[in-house]
Amino acid sequence: MDIVTQGLLGAVAAQSGSNHRNVRVATVTGFLAAMLADADVFIRSDADPLLVLEYHRHFSHSLIFIPFGALIASLLLWPFLRRHLPWVQIYAYAFLGYATAGILDACTSYGTRLLWPFSDASIAWSIISVVDPVFSLILVVSLVLAWRLRNRRWAWAGLALAVGYLLVGVAQHQRALAVAQGLAVERGLTPQRVLVKPTMANLVLWRAIAVEGDKAYIDAVRVGPFTGSRIYAGTVVSIVDPDRWGDLPHGSVAHRELVRFHGYSDELLGTHPADPNFIGDLRYAMLPTGAAPLWGIALDPDRPEAPIAFEARRELNPEMRQLFVRMLRGE
Repeated sequence: MDIVTQGLLGAVAAQSGSNHRNVRVATVTGFLAAMLADADVFIRSDADPLLVLEYHRHFSHSLIFIPFGALIASLLLWPFLRRHLPWVQIYAYAFLGYATAGILDACTSYGTRLLWPFSDASIAWSIISVVDPVFSLILVVSLVLAWRLRNRRWAWAGLALAVGYLLVGVAQHQRALAVAQGLAVERGLTPQRVLVKPTMANLVLWRAIAVEGDKAYIDAVRVGPFTGSRIYAGTVVSIVDPDRWGDLPHGSVAHRELVRFHGYSDELLGTHPADPNFIGDLRYAMLPTGAAPLWGIALDPDRPEAPIAFEARRELNPEMRQLFVRMLRGE
């Protein structure tokens, strides 16, 4: 989730466990503690461009790390808050705030290692976008009311509404998945897997990917809250196999990094339509029907030992924006 919403949820969670005297200190503590988990983005290296993918949403987001993350947050905040609260209470509020970080990120579609070190599986429930203004507004309103009125009941109400909104995301995900699976059957496919992921800032329009063999069938599925579904046909993309693409020598820098990126991308890689040497993560694109990935690695098959580059390519022109809005409206 975006880092501000992460902080908002952590703040409301900490408010829910406070009393009228400490609600404001709890707000600040929970807000900052929840954002601390995303400090893992600073684990990066110019010599290893994929390192940030390896450690973002990794150990700092796991359930077992919550007590340690809360300890770090409380120790950092202790010099500033020790005149207001004993350390034990600061730790308790930090614990409530930090505990929300990994769980909320797992609700999005990027994957979070919640069960590390017992499992290295990247968990992504794909029930909410990384930016959702409705979810954020629920948290803002409840936080402000609890802060101004010094009453944690508003925090409880905000958490209840937030959980309710996530349950709507669960229902919408299942509806979109059913439509995508039905579409695959209509096409005569027997896909190994079908994925649906929410598009930016809504629970109505979903990116659907059906994988059969070395092909990914990409479409958009709209499931309105009170209306039926609609399908927007997309495209068919060849999935990149690291052992076959570009005849890269096994053990070369390019092949080794392509294999790593293949794992980080849930084995769903494809070439950029405008750049055959740019291999991207097919799960994400600016348009739900698009084949141009949001990020990927640039490789030169003629220079397999050359360093790779990890790049984000968020290309959005006015025509694409209008098309997205029309699909969102069901036009």
